[in-house]
Amino acid sequence: MARVLVPLAQGCEELEAITIVDLLRRGEIEVVTAGLEDGPVVASRQTKILPDTTLDDALKEDFDMVVLPGGMPGAQHLEDDARLIDLLRAMTDSGKYVGAICAAPKVLAKAGILKGKRATSYPGFLDDLGLEGVSSTGEAVECDGTIVTSRAAGTAMDFALKLVEVLEGPERRAKVEAGLVRS
Repeated sequence: MARVLVPLAQGCEELEAITIVDLLRRGEIEVVTAGLEDGPVVASRQTKILPDTTLDDALKEDFDMVVLPGGMPGAQHLEDDARLIDLLRAMTDSGKYVGAICAAPKVLAKAGILKGKRATSYPGFLDDLGLEGVSSTGEAVECDGTIVTSRAAGTAMDFALKLVEVLEGPERRAKVEAGLVRS
């Protein structure tokens, strides 16, 4: 069973965070949520989320993927966390998956893992960073190698379904999507 770490920062976008966790778990993927510090996380719209553990404790474990929810100031808190930047680099160096949605692709940029890659983010967000060597596509979901990015809260389901597909295959994705009765 694949294992995914979802770091949660104060001010994260709750729709993105919960959608990612929910759909991955529907896909029979083990998900661990980790707060940057101990205690509840107050998301961007004041929803309180109780992480499974702290980032310090999660860093003692192995994961197949790390996925970053966006939202502001949540993405900024993720970007400012040196432990997370180091983890993203280590994941990429070992050929493991990383994902980010909305404003969170800026964290991948800070970690230096978007150079030479296609990525997407909240409209114009990556473009505004003036990153060299990053192709900002504007797609709803972009997958380039082991990096999966997505635009915003409105694309969270498509993003999470792509994560299920990447980790467990198209059949598992189809099963999860059928259960959602999206159309």
